[in-house]
Amino acid sequence: MTDAVLPNSAVAPAAPARRDFGLRRRHAAERRFRFYGLAAIVIGLGFLAVLLFSIVSKGYTSFVQTSITVPVEFSADIIDKDNKRATDPRVLVSANYPVVARNAVARALGISPDDKAAMRDVAKFVSDGSRATLRQIVLADPSVVGTTRPVTLLATADIDSANKGQIDLSVPEAKRKVSDKQLAWLDQLRQQGAISTPFNWGLLTFGASSRPETAGLGVALIGSLYMMGIVLLCALPIGVAASIYLEEFARKNRFTDFIEVNINNLAAVPSIVFGLLGLAVFINFFGLPRSAPIVGGFVLTLMTLPTIIIATRAALRAVPPSIRSAALGIGASKMQMVFDHVLPLATPGILTGTIIGLARALGETAPLLLIGMVAFVADAPATPLDPATALPVQIYMWSNEAERAFVERTSGAIIVLLAFLALMNIAAILLRRRFERRW
Repeated sequence: MTDAVLPNSAVAPAAPARRDFGLRRRHAAERRFRFYGLAAIVIGLGFLAVLLFSIVSKGYTSFVQTSITVPVEFSADIIDKDNKRATDPRVLVSANYPVVARNAVARALGISPDDKAAMRDVAKFVSDGSRATLRQIVLADPSVVGTTRPVTLLATADIDSANKGQIDLSVPEAKRKVSDKQLAWLDQLRQQGAISTPFNWGLLTFGASSRPETAGLGVALIGSLYMMGIVLLCALPIGVAASIYLEEFARKNRFTDFIEVNINNLAAVPSIVFGLLGLAVFINFFGLPRSAPIVGGFVLTLMTLPTIIIATRAALRAVPPSIRSAALGIGASKMQMVFDHVLPLATPGILTGTIIGLARALGETAPLLLIGMVAFVADAPATPLDPATALPVQIYMWSNEAERAFVERTSGAIIVLLAFLALMNIAAILLRRRFERRW
């Protein structure tokens, strides 16, 4: 018995149906892929938003500081009781200025200086950092001794936190650092118009301090500036020169392959290894001072070199070969071809790689900890050989402090660091767009 043969009209529709089914599957797969990609972006942005909100919500208040403006009596009995300033100016430097500040706040609150218990609470109201403020006023004009003038003094960190609403007042008084009496005084000074919250320039200018209200990033900013300058002066010329040699002049052999592999490996080495290297070479062998920005700059230079070399080689490789051929064809030497034609066209990529490398170096902490840049430095360094610290190290040190006010300072310092990193990355984007050429 033979099989019946179906007509073509009964078989033909099966093939288009299979093709339509496969096309629908591909379109569905593409939609799923787009959805997964969009979901990944949304999740990443969500985590970034949570991180930024956490940092900003804790740190934005550090950019304002509670201050108390009261009439201060520069009492000669306290500052210069024996009238020796004409023969010994040191008496103006060593005077008991915190007592002058406490007496001024006590008078504004209507408290007698003889009330010892109340004066102890007043001492916790105004910062000991007022010593420097009053000393500067007296040294600038010694004639103020014996007069009364309005002066703005810093409040203590606890009073500052209370004024900003960062203290839970629902807990018992014994468990708070600010008493009900001090809160009443704070309200009284507010009603007198003596309390203000100006911009906290001290966060950017003060040095290290054990008191949160007088602790700042001034030394860390200068130390980071010194280090970034050293990294730029050392890493950029060395990295660009090495890249030009490897990409344009070196022969392709096992030796150059070995160098390239090691450069790529160095870019992935943990930063703490460079800190160990800097400790062994620059401090133990060459005897450079610990905690000095010059050592930190050299260590960060070693860490940044692979990034600059890789970025520069990629920029040189992106220049079309026709540029090289045209330059050689009109009689230029290989040196002229590289430095007059190829290198200018690769400049945008080189600048971008350099700025990204500097941004990475600016945020490093581990190598700087190993070379001792965790010292307590109150005065700004005059040279790269003087002790200093850096922004990420200052953040690390503040994060280990127990006082609540340092949490605010830590988040504020992170905001400053993120602002610098954002500016450097924006500069990289603008430079690339400014000098980039499309082929």
